[in-house]
Amino acid sequence: MADPLSSSFPASYRRRAATLADASAIHELVAACERDLLGRAETEPDRAAADLARPGLDPAVDTLLVHDADERLAGRAWVHGGRRSEVDVHPDHRGRGLGGALLDWAEARARRAGGERLSQTVWDSDRAAVELLRSRGYEPFVAQWLLEIDLPAEPVVPGPPPGITVRSFRPGDERAAYRLTEDAFDEWQKRRKSYEEWARHTVERDSFAPALSTVAFAGEQMVGAVLALNVPGTDEGYVERVAVRGDHRNRGIARLLLQSSFRAFHRQGRRRCTLWTHSETGALSLYRRIGMTVRRGSAVYGKALGTE
Repeated sequence: MADPLSSSFPASYRRRAATLADASAIHELVAACERDLLGRAETEPDRAAADLARPGLDPAVDTLLVHDADERLAGRAWVHGGRRSEVDVHPDHRGRGLGGALLDWAEARARRAGGERLSQTVWDSDRAAVELLRSRGYEPFVAQWLLEIDLPAEPVVPGPPPGITVRSFRPGDERAAYRLTEDAFDEWQKRRKSYEEWARHTVERDSFAPALSTVAFAGEQMVGAVLALNVPGTDEGYVERVAVRGDHRNRGIARLLLQSSFRAFHRQGRRRCTLWTHSETGALSLYRRIGMTVRRGSAVYGKALGTE
């Protein structure tokens, strides 16, 4: 059966689904978009492979790549679970209708998957993408911020609260860290991840850095964790997850764990660390108190799909 969206794409472009072998090319596309919008590439090289391997995402039907006549990747989109999508168009190919066509495809795929609402994250500085989404009926519902902290001197790490011990992440901590972070994130996330999906985006990534990640225990129970990435090609450290068990919050554990990871990064020669947070976590004030500032922002836009 003919693809009803074929006419949306310029005739000079070829379309196909992605495979894991495309991860490097996808990363280069995303990096080109980030350099154009942000002045530097910020997405980790192993992120594209992790996205393609998400449990519940079938690359054969949930992804789309668009190549130009010279077989260069010009744009891409994926849809996960009929709820979340990403769309990117290479800076050299903007203004040709690819963004709108890929968005059409993403919405159609989400509907076929049974999705009722589709969301997508867009940088605040990407005015063209913001205008496109708004013109299609999308509205922002979550604010996100990339925070940073400069580390000119080795951070001072406070002592632990009574009854708490802190150490670096070790093999065997994975399941406890999964339960801790997903329990903490249950307060705001829409869907609890399986261990396999969580691990693919944290402890199984090539860039996961156990020696730079710190965990806190009350007795033998893990009650706090900071999971860090050692991203190649950058002089910055990156914190991927921060979580403290509910009954141990407001004891200074998050600050202690973050300072411990910042110190570990500093000893590696990193003089700046970054992390993401968003408006539903309520954690922005904590990060500001430890000296972090907002580098830039983005927003999650959503739209009720209805029927075609």
